[in-house]
This record gives sequence, structure tokens and C-alpha cells, in this order.
Amino acid sequence: MKYSKYSAVIVGSGISGLFCALKLAHQMNLPDGILVVTKSNFGESNSRYAQGGIVGVMEANEKDSVELHVKDTLKAGAGLSEMDVTKFISENSDEVINDLIDYGVNFDRDENGNLSYTLEGAHSVQRILHAGGDATGSVMEKTLCRLVKQNTNIDILEDTIVVELLIDSDSECKGAIIYNDDTKEYETIYSSAMILATGGIGQLYKYTTNPAVATGDGIELAYNAGAILQDLEFVQFHPTALAIDGPRNRFLISESVRGEGAILVDADRKEFMAEYSELKELAPRDVVTRAIYDKMQKTGADNVYLDATFIPKEKLEMRFPTIIKVCRKYEIDITKDLIPVAPAAHYYMGGIKASIDGRTSVRGLYAIGECSSTGLHGANRLASNSLLECVVCAYELANYLSFTSLVPPSKIDESIMNTIEKYMSPLSDETFDVDSMKSRLKDIMWNYAGILRDEDKLLKGLDEIYKIKAEFRRDTKCLNKQEYELRNMLCISQLIIKSALKREESRGAHYRTDFPQLKEEGIHNCVIKGEGEPSFVK
Repeated sequence: MKYSKYSAVIVGSGISGLFCALKLAHQMNLPDGILVVTKSNFGESNSRYAQGGIVGVMEANEKDSVELHVKDTLKAGAGLSEMDVTKFISENSDEVINDLIDYGVNFDRDENGNLSYTLEGAHSVQRILHAGGDATGSVMEKTLCRLVKQNTNIDILEDTIVVELLIDSDSECKGAIIYNDDTKEYETIYSSAMILATGGIGQLYKYTTNPAVATGDGIELAYNAGAILQDLEFVQFHPTALAIDGPRNRFLISESVRGEGAILVDADRKEFMAEYSELKELAPRDVVTRAIYDKMQKTGADNVYLDATFIPKEKLEMRFPTIIKVCRKYEIDITKDLIPVAPAAHYYMGGIKASIDGRTSVRGLYAIGECSSTGLHGANRLASNSLLECVVCAYELANYLSFTSLVPPSKIDESIMNTIEKYMSPLSDETFDVDSMKSRLKDIMWNYAGILRDEDKLLKGLDEIYKIKAEFRRDTKCLNKQEYELRNMLCISQLIIKSALKREESRGAHYRTDFPQLKEEGIHNCVIKGEGEPSFVK
């Protein structure tokens, strides 16, 4: 097996990982360099598909303030957003966004050259910056990708999945085992800073807006390494995904379309959101999602519709060029036609428990972006707070690491050698229908651990997951990337359901029909790997 060493290793090539890599490379002298590992093509991530924008509490925006943004975030978070985290991220948004602008991210501006803001659900004022109309994530991602590729102190490994973290006898992370799906080879990477920026878990569900890479890999790695995970039951379902199946996911119809005035209607063009919330289309995402789901259940329809036809054509073309282009592929002209929409798994509020600067409960292991759970989003993420969290936490992690000694370990103990040897041993030639198993798992999660949950459905889902695990006889080493993804998906699915069973209330994105009330006190569900079964900890 090949061995390498790096000052820092970043797993994932979304916005949080790329921004962190750049900040580290610019702040520090790293003799062993930085490695960015991505299991797909460089830059393929949830970040790339973020349309709506990024929250910016900018000094130049006289209508906004940190206090207003904190209030909106805490309200959407349904009692689980942490005040100090929320306030810090809000206070630092102006500085970090200006840093992105210095890096070359061209946010949209008005005719006077001032930053342009839009409104999204549950925001009290216009504070969402956007780029390329409705291609904010793509614009940010491409800019950062270009800069990372130009930096000679950053190496990039594509088509490579991290399969296990190296944890020594002192419970400290010292690197990872990686597997290249092209060469079919394993490699040991030693590093004193392992940074997980692997994104979310959308591919666990039958309907999702997430790309194929979102299989919960980083969260499984952290769990297996003994890190504390937090609030795993909170999966955000976006209310308006285009109700037409793509090869791997459903196309997102940004919340910004409703922010610009589009309304939700049924097949008879009748508005219905007033039946569910006085905020109508601009209610928090969990409220809109359940309203649409309820309407679909009552009518037996597969979708409802978004009506944007009364928004001026020129404005639609300026703000939503990507949505217009994709809809036209399906012969939908959004300036004239209704857009068929339905909920889909979109964002994960749960994840690896981490501080604002990315520190986890395992020394040497850090987590930023969607795979982390900092306490910002609580039980229900406020729209466009995700990209803000990505860049602020990446910025803070780079700053924290600049005061540490990033020297790869020189001494490898028995615990790490035992881990390495597992991946040097031969593997049985038994094969599995991984695609079929993944499809079954996605159906299970959608039907039993989706938008509406109850104990009977959750227990049924857990039983079905155990059946797949019994069929898929791989504990550690797997045959290929697809098998590793299935291994990770089964692990995280089980944890989501067990956390959902433990939370006997309805809060934010987690709705229990058998426990519809909200408990007075908001408590985080924290879990750590136990002997065979996960252990819930305080």
C-alpha cells in the first residue's frame, strides 16, 4: 500500500472545503501541502446546485441588521438554534462575503452597481445575495475551483473515496485510508488535520434535489471514528422540487421564485397556502412542505403547481435563467405555464457535532459545511443560511489551524497499523446488486422516515434496513466506491430513524403524527458509536 503525508487533508470539494483550502494555503507555510479529496469530479457537490443565494447581513443594507437576522434564524430553528453561534455567523457575514468578492465571486448588482438583495421564506427583509440570477452556488463553486487549481500548494485527488479515518490509541485522528475507484488501489494518508467537508445525505431518499455524491460519507466516517453526532433526525424537505424525475435527482425550483411573488396552486389553479399559514408561500420550509404534502394526499395528486406567470417576463428571465432553461427541456415555459412541484429531501440540519471553527469531539478531526452540526440551523434551516455557514466556518477553521502545528505524525501506533492491515487483507469475491439495494433503501427512507413520521412506520423502516444489512455482507472493506456508499447510507439511515424514534415531539422538519405537540424545552439529540448499537449522550 502506498503512503503519503500532508499538512492538512480536506475531504470534499464543495464551497466549504474549497474556501478552507484557499484560506489555509494563503495564511500558512505548509511544507507538506494540502490535499483535497473528492469521490467524483472536482467541484461536484451540493454547493454547485444552490440556486437561491447566500445570506449577507451587509453594512450597506440599511434595512437589515444582525438582530433581525438572528431573530429570523432562531424562529425558523424552532428552539434548537444556538444564540451564540447564530450571532457570530451573522456578525461575520459582511467580512466573509467581502472576502469572497475579493476572490472574484461576482454577486449580482443593480443598475447603480450596488449589491442586489432578494427575499426568501421566513426572512423579514431582503438580505439574500445572488449570482448569475439563480446560479449562486455554481458561480461561487467555479470561482473557488479555479483558484484552488491554480494554487501549487494544493493537490487534488478525484474519483477517490475516504473509507476510514486513522484513530490512534489516544483517540486522536492521524489521517485516513483512501480508495481510488479508477486504479482500484488503496492509499494511507497521514495528516494532523483531517477536515470533513463532505456535504449531506439527500441520496438516502427516493426524491431529492441533491447530486449523486450526497450519501452521508463524512458523517459515517466521523461516527465510526467515535465522534459525537447531533440532531440526526432533522432532514429538511424542500417544498418545491420540479416533479419530474432526473437520472439521479429532482431539479430544485428555488425558494426565490416564491420570494419574487410566485404562488402555489392546485390543478384547478386554486391557491391553498392560506389554509395552512398566514405567511402563505413565505412560511418556513417545513410548513410549506407539509402543506403541499397534505394537499397531495387529500387530492391523490403527485404534485401541486407553482404559478409564476404573472411575474413580468423580463424579471423572470433576469432572475431565473437556469430554472427557465431546465423547465424548457421539459416543454414548460414558466412565463406561461404552471410548474409542477413536489417536496424532496434537500438539506441536512443534523451531522457531526462541531464548533464554529470546525472542531469535533475527536482531536485532529474537523467538520465544516453540511456534514457538520454547529447549532446554527436548529430544527429547520432558514433559507440561504447554508452557504453562509459554509464560508464563515471554513474561514474560522483556517484561522484556528493557523495557530497550530500542522506536522504529519512521525510515529504510527498499533491501533493505526491494525486499521491499515484490514484494507490489505483479501476480499471475498461475493457480489451484490448494489443499485437494487440502494433503490430499496431510498424507498424505505421516503416511505417510513420522510415528511410525516410515527413510531410504527419508523420501526418498520428500521426492520427493512436491517434486512438489507443482513444481505449486504460487508463490514469494513468493500469492493468498490458504490459498495462503500451503500455501507455509509445504511449506517446513516439507521441512525436517522433511531434519532427520530427518540424525539417524541414535532419540532421543525421532524414531524411525528403520534406526537404532534412541541415540547417546552428544546434538547439536542447527541449520539456516539457504542458496542454494536449507537449510544445517546448528553
